[in-house]
Amino acid sequence: MGYQNVWRLMSRFNSFRRTNIILQHLRMSKHTEAAEDVLLEKKGCAGVITLNRPKLLNALNLNMTQQIYSQLKKWEQDPETSLIIIKGAGGKAFCAGGDIRAISDAMKTKQKLAEVFFKEEYILNNAIDDVDVDDAGGKVTLDNISKFAQIPRMESSGRTEISGPENNCRHSLGLSINTVWQPAETKWKHVKEGVGISVHGQFRVATEKSVFSMPETAIGLFPDVGGGYFLPRLQGKLGYFLALTGFRLKGRDVYRVGIATHFVDSEKVSMLEEDLVALKSPSKENVADVLETYHTQSKIDQDKSFILEEHLDKINRCFSANTVEQIIENLQQDGSPFALEQLKVINQMSPTSLKITLRHLIKGSSQTLKDVLTEEYRMSQACMRGHDFHEGVRAVLVDKDQSPKWKPANLKEVTDEDLDNYFKSLGSNDLKF
Repeated sequence: MGYQNVWRLMSRFNSFRRTNIILQHLRMSKHTEAAEDVLLEKKGCAGVITLNRPKLLNALNLNMTQQIYSQLKKWEQDPETSLIIIKGAGGKAFCAGGDIRAISDAMKTKQKLAEVFFKEEYILNNAIDDVDVDDAGGKVTLDNISKFAQIPRMESSGRTEISGPENNCRHSLGLSINTVWQPAETKWKHVKEGVGISVHGQFRVATEKSVFSMPETAIGLFPDVGGGYFLPRLQGKLGYFLALTGFRLKGRDVYRVGIATHFVDSEKVSMLEEDLVALKSPSKENVADVLETYHTQSKIDQDKSFILEEHLDKINRCFSANTVEQIIENLQQDGSPFALEQLKVINQMSPTSLKITLRHLIKGSSQTLKDVLTEEYRMSQACMRGHDFHEGVRAVLVDKDQSPKWKPANLKEVTDEDLDNYFKSLGSNDLKF
């Protein structure tokens, strides 16, 4: 072989090698970028999880969900971790939820993202609910204690009280989730997993910038991430109203209904975090005392009445029906401006979503969180196979024409048989914890 041929082969080899090195760097860069989507760090007694996609309003992807769950499992083995804090970076939003557009796009190309993502996020929701601390060494464990974190109910005084058998738990620090809710600028900021990684925590902090809504019926889905568990446990029929209409709660009202357990001025959130991480092997009472101190100091909107206060009787009366058709009839008969406005909103929603949502909440009112999440996984996969979810994503997030064409187009065409298909067991593919 001549010198020129040898040189040519060496050049090709070096070129191939350089290409491989570049590809390796790209892969590493992609991995690093993904890894930085969520920051996991230890501060004092606390494990701190920061959702770190501020440009995308901290929207969760599959990688983030898996990282958070994996870290929770590690911290449960760490006797020095007594508290877990989840927060969002950037100051604009705690979490914009899961990337539902990516899920819809993946389904169109026959990818299995929806199957995996919903499964992983529901397992994470349950893990957050199950966080507890071992008596002997203060160890965080993720066991069967889903009854521990009951959703507080709004009392007539507006003061939130914790309902549920906390004192029967094997250790006082069952918490360990404190979430810092940040402002939401559109209807979709707290959709799906933004709620899922916060509402199941023992302690949940709202500020004057907080926004909470569950508007999934507007995109052909349903209030998931445990919505079938916590929504029917709110006062009266308020949860049913929120689920079917997607009504937005803001600021102190998020606390008043029991979605949040404490209300803190947004400018003091950083100080609150510092005080929490400075605690030494804290008990649940220690954490509660710190939160209560900040809560008591907050005067923002303290004298402002709950936005739905004057409508609670109407909500309880109109949304107490067992069918969507009867709820609509109740609203029509009421005839008040408030009732007619809700009627207008409901008529824009997916008929299928409305019906499966109502059935889900009625069933969920007597189910455990695990049972609810198992059912929600079945429902999510049925929604992915159907028409309305993809049409809703198109109308709201892709073309943004806000004019979805639902199929079926009206409630009358959604049969009981259709509904039954959303709740059928998936057999070996059912969600397992």
